[in-house]
Amino acid sequence: MRRVALIGALSLALLGVGLAEVVVPASATSDGGVRTADAAKYAERARQALAQQRWNRAVRDSEVAVADAPADGEHRRLLGVAYLRAGRFVSAARAFEDALTLRGDDHAAALDLALAQVALGRWDRARATLAAHAGGIAASDHGLALALAGDLPGALQVLMPAVRRAEADAKTRQNLALTLALAGQWPQARALAAYDLPADAVDRRLAAWAALAQPRAASDQVAALLGITPVSDPGLPLALALVAPVPAAAPVAVAAPPPPAFVSQIVPPTAPPLVSRPVPPAATAPTSRAPVASYQRPLRSGGYVIQLGAYENVAVARDGWRGALRRWPVLARLRPTGIPAGKGSTRYRLSVGGIARGDAIELCRGYRARGGRCFVRLAAGDRPAPWRRGVRLAAK
Repeated sequence: MRRVALIGALSLALLGVGLAEVVVPASATSDGGVRTADAAKYAERARQALAQQRWNRAVRDSEVAVADAPADGEHRRLLGVAYLRAGRFVSAARAFEDALTLRGDDHAAALDLALAQVALGRWDRARATLAAHAGGIAASDHGLALALAGDLPGALQVLMPAVRRAEADAKTRQNLALTLALAGQWPQARALAAYDLPADAVDRRLAAWAALAQPRAASDQVAALLGITPVSDPGLPLALALVAPVPAAAPVAVAAPPPPAFVSQIVPPTAPPLVSRPVPPAATAPTSRAPVASYQRPLRSGGYVIQLGAYENVAVARDGWRGALRRWPVLARLRPTGIPAGKGSTRYRLSVGGIARGDAIELCRGYRARGGRCFVRLAAGDRPAPWRRGVRLAAK
């Protein structure tokens, strides 16, 4: 316990941006304010659980927030922080990658992603992540993260100038001292550590750093700095996977017609002999959208569904289903299904599917291309919608 206490301050200094500044903004969703409010509520509960060090509770609540607002980068970053604190590095890395996909300038998520990559032994990727966001990460955090990623010379190049600045604080000095220790420069590390610590605490701090300098597994250093225990991690639940939007078709440049050629003498054309020939039908210009027929091939059955929204009740969900059909009639091939949002709740999560993952992703992308919102997840007890007899059902 004492070892964790000694280095716990450094873990908070390194990851403070990943915890204290997670603010979830209200964002538009496919079914309005109800879903947004639910996502914000669960995100707040997740932050409270993190503050109470209830990691598993934080994971559960942040997963609900992401499920309700899958396109919200802040919620995905919050989910990554919860996974990181729970020792689930594979899931954390994926959540932070998704957050950066949605918000490329989220430097705090980039720092946390680099730490998760270090814990997974992906040191090259961690260094690349830090290099891409170097301008947005504080020097004290950037330097120590570089040291953990194995770039000790680079870490010292960042931290040495930072510690000489007038605004340098204890966090910057201690991060440099730890980096010096990891580089084997123990006398310098001791002298710098003593600047902020009482004499009787310096030896204990250096003993903790000595253990940190000899990790047995890739995750040891990050786990020690965070004060957590790594666990077996199956990865991010497929239900929370971020489905990339369909890219817009690139404009095609049309060459201008060549200027008319000038001739010095007008030569009258020779009339060709008249021949009776059939006139071929005119070619139809291709449309910009993929034809509906391309989605009429047989769909493979499977355990995946496309969630179209979470609605206040079944009646509102039925209206949402009708709106989805108006937006893209191809969905009529599928049977509307859904599940209650929770025990005793009237909210209803509308889905379609029971198909293979690849087909579900393709259809979700097609729906998004027409302005809809959706994401792909594993079926979780989804049952046929109560109004299904009033809707044309797809052939299985």
